[in-house]
Amino acid sequence: MEGRTPGPGFRLGVDSARMSDPDLNDTEQQIRADRLAKVDALRAAGIEPYPNSFTDRMAASQLRDRHGDIPPDTETGVRARLAGRIMGRRGHGKAMFLDLVDASGRIQLQATADVTPRYDDLGELDLGDLLGVEGEVFSSRRGELTVRVAAWTLLAKALRPLPEKFHGLTDTEARYRQRYLDLMVNQESRDDAIARSRVITAMRRVLDEHGFIEVETPVLQPLYGGALARPFTTHHNELDRMLYLRIATELYLKRLIVAGLERVYEIGKDFRNEGVSFKHNPEFTMLEWYQAYADYRDGMELTERVVAAAGEAAGTELDLTPPWPRTPLREAIIEHAGIDPMTDRDPGRLKRFMAERGVDHSADHTWAQAVDHLLSHFVEPRITSPAFLIDYPVELSPFAKRSPEHPELVERFEAFCNGAEILNGYSELNDPIDQRQRFEDAIRAREAGDEDAPPIDEDYLLAMEYGMPPTCGVGIGIDRLVMLLCGKPSIREVILFPALRDRV
Repeated sequence: MEGRTPGPGFRLGVDSARMSDPDLNDTEQQIRADRLAKVDALRAAGIEPYPNSFTDRMAASQLRDRHGDIPPDTETGVRARLAGRIMGRRGHGKAMFLDLVDASGRIQLQATADVTPRYDDLGELDLGDLLGVEGEVFSSRRGELTVRVAAWTLLAKALRPLPEKFHGLTDTEARYRQRYLDLMVNQESRDDAIARSRVITAMRRVLDEHGFIEVETPVLQPLYGGALARPFTTHHNELDRMLYLRIATELYLKRLIVAGLERVYEIGKDFRNEGVSFKHNPEFTMLEWYQAYADYRDGMELTERVVAAAGEAAGTELDLTPPWPRTPLREAIIEHAGIDPMTDRDPGRLKRFMAERGVDHSADHTWAQAVDHLLSHFVEPRITSPAFLIDYPVELSPFAKRSPEHPELVERFEAFCNGAEILNGYSELNDPIDQRQRFEDAIRAREAGDEDAPPIDEDYLLAMEYGMPPTCGVGIGIDRLVMLLCGKPSIREVILFPALRDRV
């Protein structure tokens, strides 16, 4: 490694670290100054307030699993080694109790002047400090599992105070901007993060059990595609060319189907240069899978299994039991909007209908956009239990296979629940001649004002000309699914670091 390693006395940015922070009020400024003084005092006493490690520790949950059922006022004779953050303190004089919290839960600590070394120094620690302890495990008179501190080490000094104990971090904006603080003090936020991880694990398990393999495809792409969306762009200096952050994994995954990898899936980030709302984030996580020799009926059946497993992992109260209802899109729009969108392909008729009902249609330049607007405005909010809408117009689905019985429609489905779309799937178009025509239709739609229409991907068409088997593909927005399963009002609640506007 190049360069020299700083010696133990080296302190980078000491002066700047002591500057006042304009985001803190006078009281908070004083607290920070007092804690910086404690850091100085510790170092003057030869104690490093930020040591390198604390090995061989036990998680709080492990300790509870092993000894959580011992009766009150019982000694175990077992010595345990724990580490976590000080989140509570009670008592004074010759005895005090601390709440030590790690990722798995809370354990009570007891410190006494006759047993705990440097007892007074331990009492000088602040809420938020990270602490390592060792001592005997016992149950208090009230039956609380407790560790009697016989040795302790400060692992990291917190320079800033935690949010007020009983109210936590309640300001929504602050919770999103300082997610680390939100997770630190809000159990519900930690539960949501854990639920998200379990959802992803459960979906992987179902696909793995069905013979799928997990793959990775490029995030930086020479041409974007696979969805109707605007991309983020960047410039590659060495190649001297424009590249795009992918808007979907679809076209690369289908290249793998052509190659003979018959069941593939990818869980990864997609990026769409679009608006930010309670159900949209420009960077989001998608699960897409593709299954050769299958159609959209097979896709719906597997989707039900995957989502049901995700719901069980999240502990949702929603009833996701298969099978879910299947309703043609045309019938759903007629039922909920009161107009037949398929009478003709005249966008003016649909726009006039929306205008008469006070719906802003200024962004609808094509018939397909108007149909999609009818779906999102009149139908989507009214679907409360999990259900599929199926059989979409071909103009809404440039990569889906036509229905043999109704060639103006494609074999496509979307699933909705609690007024939101949660996934999309279809029988994949594997006819390269039809696919080229769809691309060309999309170019005409772009010329008519549809900025989301995809460009022609000649390399994908080349791959298709080698032959792609009948295939079904499914895409699930994981953020929105977790939002649904955890009953959250905004997608930002289940994305650890959501996109936010600059502070005003």
